[in-house]
Amino acid sequence: MRLMISFAALFFSVVLLQLSSGGVGPLDVLSGSELGFSRQEIGMLGSAHFFGFFIGCWFAPRLLGSVGHSRAFAAFTAAGSIGLIAHMMVIDPYAWALMRVASGLCVAGCYTVVEAWLQAKVTNETRGRAMGTYRMVDMTGSLAAQGIIGILAPADYISYNVLAILCCAALLPITLTTAEQPETPKSPRLRPALAYSRSPLAVAGVIVAALSSASFRMVGPIYGQEMALTAGQIAWFLACFVIGGAIAQFPIGWLADKYDRRKVLIWLSVAAIGSCVFTMQTTGWGVAGILLSSGIFGLTTFPIYSVAAAHAHDFASSDERVELSAALMFWFAMGAIAAPYGASVLIDNYGPQSMFIMLALGHAVLIVFGIVRMRAGRSPRRRTRYINSLRTSFVVGRLTGRSRDTAPKD
Repeated sequence: MRLMISFAALFFSVVLLQLSSGGVGPLDVLSGSELGFSRQEIGMLGSAHFFGFFIGCWFAPRLLGSVGHSRAFAAFTAAGSIGLIAHMMVIDPYAWALMRVASGLCVAGCYTVVEAWLQAKVTNETRGRAMGTYRMVDMTGSLAAQGIIGILAPADYISYNVLAILCCAALLPITLTTAEQPETPKSPRLRPALAYSRSPLAVAGVIVAALSSASFRMVGPIYGQEMALTAGQIAWFLACFVIGGAIAQFPIGWLADKYDRRKVLIWLSVAAIGSCVFTMQTTGWGVAGILLSSGIFGLTTFPIYSVAAAHAHDFASSDERVELSAALMFWFAMGAIAAPYGASVLIDNYGPQSMFIMLALGHAVLIVFGIVRMRAGRSPRRRTRYINSLRTSFVVGRLTGRSRDTAPKD
């Protein structure tokens, strides 16, 4: 309880930040559709968000070293709030793309501050409990963010103002806390080639995970509109994806610690292809069928990043863990930048089902590559512990690095 109280300000800020940043993506899709934006322009907004996210991941540790935790957090929340408020002042998709870059920058920067603060305060004895609570808080905020879409009117100044207020409110717990700010951590070097040298399959896995997650979360509302879902039903459609991913973490983690992780990745992709086919077959099943397919898609695709990351860390030494985590995040960001725009182009030209055909093909490539890597016969130095990896910042590896050195339970 003392541990949770000491981190209460950080966790409250995370929830408020999730409500704001998690709500703007679906709201932009619904608003863009109402304002006459093309599907490709709407997809560009999702890609712009992840471009800003990548910039924030790279820039945030450096700003943190210059001005400290609270000031850096204030700067990033200001950028996010400006981007939200400006939406209804300039009705133009390219201007909105710049605003979404600011939103992505805000998300990455704020998470960098939170995780650097957590890393400085946890000990080896409290790390597991703190990370477990942090993941639960983050997931709860993400779920709540999907639900808020059902009550916000699209293309309305008040809706974006509400999200901006939540973003500003995230600033209050951290700036008003009486806890002493920790020392500024050293920013990890960004070495994308490190991830590929340790495990090419892990790099392919995180890119495919980004393809699935970014396409579904940023372009999924377009698919929902094509399926004649209301705004409230689209909120549940996105929430079921998150719920499915949350349910999958424990059983998939158990399998990844017990069996060859390459096989787990392959079978997850086989299941993901099955879920794509199932989704395309449930269009005539009504709302219940669509929501069920969303949950199954989250169940089969959400854990892929964590399994791929665990496989990469099997080949890394302890002193490489922080930089390897940052490298994997880099590849995830690259896939996430490309995915929303690519999915929207396909939907625009070939219909809503084409997004799931694209995702199925991506997983098929991962299956083939996984089989090729298995035949290469390279064995890891030792098995590390599976961790539900957060895709939040380049410094998250500092929170999980030592935990991975613990051998998986039998």
